[in-house]
Amino acid sequence: MPAIFDHFVGHYKLSPHDAWRRAFFVPFAIIVGTAILMVVLCPDTPVGKWSERHEAVEANLRVIHEQGRHVPQSSVVYGESTGASPADSTEKVDKLAITKDVEFGKGEVTEIDAEYAHEVIEKPSAKEIFKVFISPQTVALMACYFNSFGSELAINSVLGAYYLKNFPKLGQTSSGRWAAMFGLLNVYGRPLGGIISDIIYKYTKGNLWAKKIWIHFLGVTMGVFMLAIGLANSHNQHTMIGLVAGLAFFMDASNGANFALVPHVHPQANGIVSGFVGAVGNFGGVIGAIIFRYNVTNYGKSIWILGVIAIVMNLSVAWIRPIPKGQIGGR
Repeated sequence: MPAIFDHFVGHYKLSPHDAWRRAFFVPFAIIVGTAILMVVLCPDTPVGKWSERHEAVEANLRVIHEQGRHVPQSSVVYGESTGASPADSTEKVDKLAITKDVEFGKGEVTEIDAEYAHEVIEKPSAKEIFKVFISPQTVALMACYFNSFGSELAINSVLGAYYLKNFPKLGQTSSGRWAAMFGLLNVYGRPLGGIISDIIYKYTKGNLWAKKIWIHFLGVTMGVFMLAIGLANSHNQHTMIGLVAGLAFFMDASNGANFALVPHVHPQANGIVSGFVGAVGNFGGVIGAIIFRYNVTNYGKSIWILGVIAIVMNLSVAWIRPIPKGQIGGR
């Protein structure tokens, strides 16, 4: 954006007043073009059409069946070839009312684990949406993302001006370029947060508490970096940019780690959870912008305030279990 702005001013001789406004047409075109391509080229879900989402589960179970997976006794529906009596078969079905049949072939044993059944996305009702929204697990994820993504949006919007204030010799364009690096660090920070979360999950043998602790560790550390930046308010360029780079890693990693846990929470309503978490992250950006607005050019103060909020909110929801007690699926 600084380069586009400079091009309009230098090549087209526009005033800065007009140049920065016209510069926004470029990202606008990119965003709209990307949205159109997503609608036209992308499937409804990662496994295909929304209307055929159940078929993906059936296909996965068919593969598992063909590979000779051990079938838990409680989740088997007996067919003709098992030798089981009709009474036994009926009793098994009654004991697992939530089990659905997936037919692998005539006369074969058919099964679907309750876990798989509960991981199929269902069409949401108003009651289900509200239930998911007020769930402590959803609230915990929203609180963490409110701080990580919300603070990122707010800081992104003022970082160029903050650099320009503390380092006037940089000028507007160089300040903007250094500030842009804060967002660019998402390229490695956000994926690493999710990747490390999954690695921790693997080596703790599927312990979801490990994923959750990782989220809060990142959130609190992010808050500490914001406190350091805001309270130090450094006028040493290397120190400031180093602190901001450190903040960017933990902040971006926190975003990625958050969405590494999201699929485990209410898997049958994963879109609802994802939507609420993402929306609250944007809302956090609005609140952060208001904090910056009322502190005017005292950027350091606004940043350490965001740091305090991040630490307090992360610690406040750290005790909430990763998934609801008794939840089937999501592991």
